[in-house]
Amino acid sequence: MTLKERFRQNCLLFTRETDTIEKLWSEIEKRYTEKSRHYHNFAHLESMFAELDSVTARVEDMNSLSFSVFYHDVIYDASSKNNEEKSATFAVSQLAKINISSGAADKITRQIMATKSHQQSDDPDTNYLLDADLSILGKDPETYFEYTRKIRKEYSVYPDLLYKPGRKRVLKHFLDLEYIFKTEYFREKYELQARENIEVEIKS
Repeated sequence: MTLKERFRQNCLLFTRETDTIEKLWSEIEKRYTEKSRHYHNFAHLESMFAELDSVTARVEDMNSLSFSVFYHDVIYDASSKNNEEKSATFAVSQLAKINISSGAADKITRQIMATKSHQQSDDPDTNYLLDADLSILGKDPETYFEYTRKIRKEYSVYPDLLYKPGRKRVLKHFLDLEYIFKTEYFREKYELQARENIEVEIKS
């Protein structure tokens, strides 16, 4: 299933106004295909959905979780510290056009905001979102290296003098967590390799 078809099916649970759905999708497509996006693009969303498809039976509200995936990086500026806040606000304003419930809007907002600090959540669905978002950390070394290269390109506005210390802080933050992955499923799948990958990057 394509990302567009997945989004469309999500929206059809709330509205039959296909023109509105098309406009919502166009906004998502426009933002995730910005030239400055080397990692936080459609490939990232496809990877997240591929991970989440394997745990669908464990997710309570896949509809809200799917919207959270689509909108969690919809606003992405490497020089901004408020991308998550802006993305959550944008998501709610867009989804209001298909009359999504206030409860669902609140849940999506909380899930998007959770991707800012990646702390363990009381909500199991949120933990699956966080783990899918970080699944790249536990991929094979070659895939991980390609990810680091793309992230560096997104932050090309910063010279190595600024980028490297900042990147190192982020990586050490993950290593300092009791577990990088919040759910047992993803912990068993990716935790060990993720820690190995991060340690290799720090040393480099």
